[in-house]
Amino acid sequence: MPRSSLWLTALFIATLSLGTDEFVIAGVLNTVAADLDVTPGAAGQLVTGFAFAFALGAPVLAVWLDRYPRRLVLFGGLSVFVLANLGCAIAPDLTTLFILRIVAGLSAAAVSTTAFAAAAEGAPEGNQGTYLSVVTAGLTVALFTGVPVGTWLAGAWGWRATFVLIAIVAALAAIIALTTMPRLPGAKPGTLGERLAPLRNPGVLRMVAAIFLCGTGGLMFYTYLGPITLHTLGTDTAMPILLLTVGLVGVVSALLGGRLTDRFGPRRARLAILGGHALALSLVAVLVIVTGAPVWVFGITVGIWSVFAWALNPPMQASTIAAAPDAAMTAVSLNISGLYLGTAVAGAIGGLTLDHLGASAIPIVGAIALAAAWLVAAPRIKNSTPLHQQSTAG
Repeated sequence: MPRSSLWLTALFIATLSLGTDEFVIAGVLNTVAADLDVTPGAAGQLVTGFAFAFALGAPVLAVWLDRYPRRLVLFGGLSVFVLANLGCAIAPDLTTLFILRIVAGLSAAAVSTTAFAAAAEGAPEGNQGTYLSVVTAGLTVALFTGVPVGTWLAGAWGWRATFVLIAIVAALAAIIALTTMPRLPGAKPGTLGERLAPLRNPGVLRMVAAIFLCGTGGLMFYTYLGPITLHTLGTDTAMPILLLTVGLVGVVSALLGGRLTDRFGPRRARLAILGGHALALSLVAVLVIVTGAPVWVFGITVGIWSVFAWALNPPMQASTIAAAPDAAMTAVSLNISGLYLGTAVAGAIGGLTLDHLGASAIPIVGAIALAAAWLVAAPRIKNSTPLHQQSTAG
């Protein structure tokens, strides 16, 4: 395998381990709670600790680490991530486990932002979207490979073995990255004000607002897919197949999003995908309101939604980087924070909507959020200079 493919593979494996660590708690929650003698609700705060550490830590760490070479930051971040997960494997109580999950979330934030920045900076001219899509695909693959495998391992060997597996995968990514990554220097020396420039950049802030609305709308539907399926079909027995469909389609669509970005530019790609996302979720809303739809019709509709939902990240990341090419890592970190905060809001608003308006209202609320995201993302980014001087970047 060519050297360039190997380092890109390292980024994919790294985000695969991050995604598994983020989502696998859902599959081992009851086991962790029983072993540590706490309630499932208390154990569920392990997800909250990781997510908030990730969302809040990403921009802070990006500003601090942006000046260092990407390979060094990636290897260091993965090393801390490995140690945190090995610590989780031997944690004696919930408090210790919670603290280690926060450390894992912070290190995951550093690795994730660095991986996206490195993919964009190290991509050959005209292939930035494709490289970004490979990094995104690692998170998607985790949904139907890492999470099920980790859950199975917990059932066979105990939940602690799951964290050992995550540590091993992350260590593999660290070794490959250290030995194969090209020399990608950090940002040029500058003042703190210059590093924080993306916080004052209208183009970056619009992309962050748009991805926040995307996370709120799209992930609200995904989070509550179970109740929505039960309401629509009268049973949730199709959930395993639906989740597998979402995961499989997601990998292909993430790569598709990268291809569209390279071919048509970030702006055209993001608007086409965002518009399709809103329309697909609107179609789901119609089926949910009508109810009684055949399983295969509902499954195909969810699959269509998945195409747009998972294709969105590459053009949004490329658009954010194009808005602040001299502070790409900070800009990407803000984008990721927006997505994670949107995910948190999606859970809260989705829960209130489910309790007070019913499952049928969730895709409607989600589609409205996505339509708002399209409007926010529609204007062209002014005065943006892409990493490879692509004229289509705005």
